Amino acid sequence: MEANAAQMRPGRTCRSKCILDTDDLHRLSLTERSRLKKVSEHFAFRSNEYYLGLVDWDDPRDPIRRLIVPDIGELITWGQLDASGETSITVRRGVQHKYGSTVVLLVTKMCGGFCRYCFRKRLFIKGNSEINCDIDEGIEYARCHPEVNNVLITGGDPMVLSTAAIDRILTALRSIDHVRIIRIGTKMPAFDPFRFINDRQLLEVLAHHSLPNKRIYLMCHFDHPRELTPEAIRAIDLIQKAGVVCVNQNPIVRGISDKPEVMSELWNELSFIGVPQYYVFQNRPTAGNRPYQVPIVEAYFAVEEAKRHCSGLGKRAKYVMSHETGKIEIIAVDENHIYLKYHRAKHPRDEQRLVICHRDDDAHWFDQLQPVGLIHCAI
Repeated sequence: MEANAAQMRPGRTCRSKCILDTDDLHRLSLTERSRLKKVSEHFAFRSNEYYLGLVDWDDPRDPIRRLIVPDIGELITWGQLDASGETSITVRRGVQHKYGSTVVLLVTKMCGGFCRYCFRKRLFIKGNSEINCDIDEGIEYARCHPEVNNVLITGGDPMVLSTAAIDRILTALRSIDHVRIIRIGTKMPAFDPFRFINDRQLLEVLAHHSLPNKRIYLMCHFDHPRELTPEAIRAIDLIQKAGVVCVNQNPIVRGISDKPEVMSELWNELSFIGVPQYYVFQNRPTAGNRPYQVPIVEAYFAVEEAKRHCSGLGKRAKYVMSHETGKIEIIAVDENHIYLKYHRAKHPRDEQRLVICHRDDDAHWFDQLQPVGLIHCAI
């Protein structure tokens, strides 16, 4: 089911042109643009006029600017490109199967914008071949595994594809009876809400495939309350009216989403528009991500403080790490220990397993924690 070139071309519904070169960031000085050029040559830059219009260029610490504009600190040697070992659970090109009931399809290596802290930035490096635009292998794999009731379409961002391509993918998945849930991972409601506002056909496609007993879930990605513009809220409303269930998930990123007051405002505002927070992720130790990292203990207490200022609907999120061995929830921290539990596990023996580790206020990832006794699984 290989989509032709026209079908796979990004949807042409942007309000304004894409910005692909840091030289076009004219609000920055020539000196700064020159410095950032060195970063973008290593880790790609992409945005658009709408999203850059949200930046307060007079504030060098503006969170929207920090999210989308390169930082010289990204060149610090740190981390690895595949921080969660996705290659180890890749069963076909562009197909991942880590948890029994869930298959992940990587359908594009393009996004509406490139988040600086992206954990899949390896996809945007020249020569990467993990993505498979021909989804036949992924569809057939899901069809041959009746335990799979949930397929996540991601990449990249599937919503940059043409509406025809999206329809073909959803049609193919809806032909598999045991696939009850289709999830679409996207930041397009934040990066370019006009992808939905200006494309009635896309909304009709979503409505056609989101059935009463087989829903489509849009896994939205709002990082900061300032992304919830009137246009973004309008896009979400249209998507919901198409019968799609919307939830939000985002990582904790230094200078963007690491403060309790920012978290609570985001979660509350999302609850007001019917988009509950699903996961809050520990930022993965991906190459280039050193400037954006927050230690586990600091992040845990920020999450707990934020919850104090939210209603029950606003604070349902789980704080987790997407580790190579599974999705690990950070459930508590006391004076001496960090308490974790496998929310999803790569190996059945770890499912719902409790892990108790010595408290380390500098640790930012599971591998840096020291287990107490023998309760910790081998990794």
